[in-house]
Amino acid sequence: MPANPIPKEAAYQIINDELMLDGTPRLNLASFVTTWMEPECEKLMMASINKNYVDMDEYPVTTELQNRCVNMIARLFNAPVGETDTAVGVGTVGSSEAIMLAGLAFKRKWQSKRKLEGKPYDKPNIVTGANVQVCWEKFARYFEVELKEVKLSEGYYVMDPVKAVEMVDENTICVAAILGSTLTGEFENVKLLSELLTEKNKETGWDTPIHVDAASGGFIAPFIYPNLEWDFRLPLVKSINASGHKYGLVYPGVGWVVWRTKEDLPDDLVFHINYLGSDQPTFTLNFSKGSSQIIAQYYQFVRLGFEGYKNVMENCLENARALKEGIEKTGLFNIVSKDDGVPLVAFSLKDSSKYDVFEISGSLRRFGWIVPAYTMPPNAEHIAVLRVVIREDFSRALAERLISDIVKVMKEMETHPIRVSTKTAHVTATVDETQDGDDGGKKHIKKSARETPEEIATYWRQLVARKRTGIC
Repeated sequence: MPANPIPKEAAYQIINDELMLDGTPRLNLASFVTTWMEPECEKLMMASINKNYVDMDEYPVTTELQNRCVNMIARLFNAPVGETDTAVGVGTVGSSEAIMLAGLAFKRKWQSKRKLEGKPYDKPNIVTGANVQVCWEKFARYFEVELKEVKLSEGYYVMDPVKAVEMVDENTICVAAILGSTLTGEFENVKLLSELLTEKNKETGWDTPIHVDAASGGFIAPFIYPNLEWDFRLPLVKSINASGHKYGLVYPGVGWVVWRTKEDLPDDLVFHINYLGSDQPTFTLNFSKGSSQIIAQYYQFVRLGFEGYKNVMENCLENARALKEGIEKTGLFNIVSKDDGVPLVAFSLKDSSKYDVFEISGSLRRFGWIVPAYTMPPNAEHIAVLRVVIREDFSRALAERLISDIVKVMKEMETHPIRVSTKTAHVTATVDETQDGDDGGKKHIKKSARETPEEIATYWRQLVARKRTGIC
């Protein structure tokens, strides 16, 4: 910390200058997170930026707006609540916190039942696909729950319901299904999972439930695929999370988790405090947080309504299709993502002998685009893809410009290929390598000072990509 203060203008300029080196949020095609909102909503957010959300007695209207949001979301997900009933749910700082809360509820209910039955309750597990977002791994590690992952396979990058149900045992606290995979945007078949799990529960006498991680798809499916049964219409679905700061169209960070009924949220997980002026129930992992995002979510619900959200999502899907068609026309890529699901385009190279997707991703940054490249989880690690997420502020014009820039990059690489191996790079002190000569003998080549660091950087970039499957 500096010893002395400086003028406010100087402090602003110093920080603003540094922030100019950040990427441009609207060109960050790696993120599902909202990067644009209407000025009127931004005014509301700034007006409430100094309100602490947990001060419910002091800010009762803000609390009421949150409750309205929970009720609207629960009904959007077909929760069995009457017209005058209050839905069970809470606003969070994102889907990561929402998943932690839902997971804790499942664990506590399972433990309580096992205790009453006089059975061991020290080895809970949860069944997911290997395509889950990293927050599920965090939940498992932080709260001591075994994570049983259904491995993927080439061409099938979501959880197989049949294999998932086979992995369920008496210690399974829930099966987590993903409505909108981070990797490909695909919706998992929650209805089939529910049917198979119902049969297994009947055969075994268990009552293993389902949680739906709808972080990305929760604000898409109700508007675009209203007949798709993935939500509380399925009796085994006990809780659902969704990210308001993704396709809920709010700046980060706000998420939501709703439960089917009050009985699905154990009472002993809800705390009651009175030192802020009145009795206040709270079920969150944190305490203080801003009110702005809650108010912004309510603004979007009121401003857009059902038809407004539907129009936004339809436009995103149309732009995703236009981008997909443009990428297919290059003849250089295979499309990995599906047409139905979250509006994104994931694609892999048909031929990676001259260059790979990681080099393409790096080259696109010269044009301002942030397009992530990553490898698939086990057992599909050999598939490496690029992914473009289509958000509300990604227009058809931007889609056409991106296609044009991809074509430019590909032509440059065809003309001036720079082969940097992503599979054989090693951290070593020497830059001398041996390779076969034209006469069948061995010859030594000396790499430039630039090539070796590039190989090392690429190696670590790919290693990190294997460990991280997306952003929540």
